[in-house]
Amino acid sequence: MLLRNIILSTAFSALMGSVAFAGDCGPSGKSVRILGSDFPAIQAVAGTAESNCSGAAGEFTVNLRDNTRDMMNQALTPNPAEYTSVIVANSTLTQLMNDDLVRPLNDLVEKYGSHLNSNQLITIDGKVMAVAFMANSQHLFSRTDILKQAGVDGVPSSVEEMVAAAEKIRAAGIMEHPIAMNMKVGWNVGEVFNLFFFANGGELFKKGSAEPNVNSAAGIAALNSVKSLLEYTHPDHLSQASNETQALWEGGKVAMAIMWGSRGAAVLDDEGSTAEVSSNTLLSAAPTANNGSIPAATLWWDGITIAKNIPDADAEASFAALVGGLTSDMMKEHNDKAIWLIDGFKPGPAAAGVSETAAAGAKPYPMIPYINLMHNALGSELVDFYKGNESAADALADVEAAYVTAAKGAGYLN
Repeated sequence: MLLRNIILSTAFSALMGSVAFAGDCGPSGKSVRILGSDFPAIQAVAGTAESNCSGAAGEFTVNLRDNTRDMMNQALTPNPAEYTSVIVANSTLTQLMNDDLVRPLNDLVEKYGSHLNSNQLITIDGKVMAVAFMANSQHLFSRTDILKQAGVDGVPSSVEEMVAAAEKIRAAGIMEHPIAMNMKVGWNVGEVFNLFFFANGGELFKKGSAEPNVNSAAGIAALNSVKSLLEYTHPDHLSQASNETQALWEGGKVAMAIMWGSRGAAVLDDEGSTAEVSSNTLLSAAPTANNGSIPAATLWWDGITIAKNIPDADAEASFAALVGGLTSDMMKEHNDKAIWLIDGFKPGPAAAGVSETAAAGAKPYPMIPYINLMHNALGSELVDFYKGNESAADALADVEAAYVTAAKGAGYLN
């Protein structure tokens, strides 16, 4: 399926005025079964829906977990699907749409979405396929006290400044491994490449086609940027994803990290950490690379979808419960847990990194049907380069070969 005409107003523009919504739970006695990733903003959205509407439902379950992308298609394929709603992001909406597993929401938006803003409606070929409620991006987290102790002026704004700061920290004997990144083998390896590839001006595909375009000067520059940072990360970096990097940060083990903005609120409070760490944590824009001006980041949204293979009444009840909870009251109660796309949002310190990254010109993560094939190829084929077993050019050639094989099998290439 060719996805085109993606209509999403910038997540950081001023939102249009909206009215408060009382929270109609839709038809009573129906089944609401929600699947999503386990982080604070989604906990807030799903928890509000459950609090408002579990009493009206015949069944109401919430399953928030890691790596939902690995199971969602399988869970929505049966009829009836295992879940009535999946909370998705840019790439996982594409993943579900490619298998025709989610339904258009236009009729439900008309009935229950009078309080939604136009930039929340993810519209593809005239069909609303998701309702976004937050924006996200990876960006720089810095320990200002450690940087000052090492004689670093200010917060790094580029990869080169990060490397220089890390060397000063190591040379001063403060930390041997002062940098953390989400580099777990698989999806995270692929996404980190994307961050630095886009920062170096790269385009994943040749213009107007599904032909790969990563084995290029921008691709080699991206890999070298990442490798320069990995010289200062823990030796186990290829096993570290968001939970692990957050634990390193809250444990006071690192001084700079490239992490998701959705982790900002958790690291700025002192739960699971210390006042020394949280009070000296500063969130700022993602770094640039190689004297460029584009941040090493991709812009994301998270939002609500409704499964196709379920009864219409369950779909309606699920949509009403989730969208009915996207109110100013919910947002105010959980203001610092996300960059909310809800009227009245007031960015706090936890939102600074995402907001600055977007304002600096970071690119959105592509929403095209074959993006997951490329992402998978990157996540598997770049590992040998990071282990020192292969050159950058050879690793990128392997990525393109793996992608081409998968794209031909899926019918995107001849």
